[in-house]
Amino acid sequence: MKKAAHNTIVLIPTFNESENILDLIAAVSRYPVDILIIDDNSPDGTARLVREEMKKRKNLHLLLRKKNRGRGAAGIAGFRKALERPYTCIIEMDADFSHNPDDIPRLISALDANADVVLGSRLVAGGKDMGRSLQRMLITRIANLYIRALLGIKAKDCNSGFRCFRREVLENIRLCSMTSTGPDIVQEVLYRCHKKGYRIREIPITFINRRKGESKLTIPMILKSYFRMIAIRFRQ
Repeated sequence: MKKAAHNTIVLIPTFNESENILDLIAAVSRYPVDILIIDDNSPDGTARLVREEMKKRKNLHLLLRKKNRGRGAAGIAGFRKALERPYTCIIEMDADFSHNPDDIPRLISALDANADVVLGSRLVAGGKDMGRSLQRMLITRIANLYIRALLGIKAKDCNSGFRCFRREVLENIRLCSMTSTGPDIVQEVLYRCHKKGYRIREIPITFINRRKGESKLTIPMILKSYFRMIAIRFRQ
């Protein structure tokens, strides 16, 4: 990959990802990026593994969170930490290999090609969703229709947690005022970007359901986060 003209950091929120994290760090480190692991004090020793790996990799950093845990708070903490340094491109991805590290160059290239936010999308032409149950895929598609209608977002995959931002986007969407504590942080951030008029682009990816470890998302948790879209719409 040709080195980008900007500094890039990849943010990876974790909770009990000891089975995946070292392999993922190695895969992401094939590219000229820094990595920030945001760990919610995982009882399985994820943070300990990261600390050991940091002795070998100068590009690797850890933000260990012991209070106010949850996907939403972790995501915001990661963004704010990244903004403390002069990164111009900030990428967020999951820790379970559902997002392919080899798509990182494509996200950066799409950002360079006249976009402010780039989403790795399962739902545009060429995108795929593999390994998940028919029930989960159906919920995802119905939820996207609901979110797009309620929030007015044009993107097809509003649930994508694999995304790339220009620095100024995250500086201007009032991260400190966001209220989502769970997975709905994905939609709250996207809605703020939409409201500010930023150029949101999607590129096709293949989403692969995790092969190691257990998912932290239950269907009741997902449905609860979708109900919170109403609060996001009318309290922003």
